[in-house]
Amino acid sequence: MVTHGQLVAAGVTLGQIRARLARGALLREYDGVYRVGHRAPSVEASYMAAVRAGGEGALLSGMAAAHLLGLVPGPAPPPEVTTRTERRIRGVRTRRSPAICASDATRWRGIPVTTVPRILVDLAARLPFDDLAKLCHVAGIRGIKPRHVDNVLVRAPTAKGAGTLRAILHGDAPILLSRLEKRFLELLRDHGLPLPIANRRVDDHYVDCRWPGHRLTVELDSYTFHNSRHAFEQDHRREREAYARGDQFRRYTYGDVFERPETVLCELVPLLSGTAVAR
Repeated sequence: MVTHGQLVAAGVTLGQIRARLARGALLREYDGVYRVGHRAPSVEASYMAAVRAGGEGALLSGMAAAHLLGLVPGPAPPPEVTTRTERRIRGVRTRRSPAICASDATRWRGIPVTTVPRILVDLAARLPFDDLAKLCHVAGIRGIKPRHVDNVLVRAPTAKGAGTLRAILHGDAPILLSRLEKRFLELLRDHGLPLPIANRRVDDHYVDCRWPGHRLTVELDSYTFHNSRHAFEQDHRREREAYARGDQFRRYTYGDVFERPETVLCELVPLLSGTAVAR
């Protein structure tokens, strides 16, 4: 992708630009933004073109940024761009923010994009509660902590959805993230076992399920959220922290909960049948 200004700065004359457009060596994407000689399908090229059309300092943002950074699955959303000046770009959702902070910007494969904490703040008012909770969970797996998001909220005190976002990040709202967690809680209810505190921060990490009075921590591992090296390291760190605070620790997979629930129950019933202690 290249802009008109970049071509001129590189010594390409207006006549040469017109000639290249005529023979297809340059292909217009937006006013003053061109593909160089190809129309090969590319999400990244489309996103870069939208950012270029946004002008100096523009950043890919919103759901498009979340998709680019691998925070949300599925088909690529249409491009969204945060710009320094008012812009109307065909087919692009734009948001004006004159004072884009340098700490809110990063690059991914060369594309200027908002950081993960900024993405969470920008999407807080747009996403249903459960979708926002899932996004926060994935961000946490990537190493994003509540303080990183709080730093963005300090600079955006009137951001819509900030209260909901804080409640999710700081464990002040009940969250169910997946079919695995829902089925696990159903299994407990069906057998009269006490329910845990779910998806709350303990020490410095989120814990899937914890019974403080029974001194028990359970982590529910799905391949979707636990298939990276970072997630592997975080999982083992949470396990060490559980033992350090005096908890028993158990880890169950999708197969355990859905296909072998009797094994799960054989372990949990003795651990949860005793009288809870105050902690």
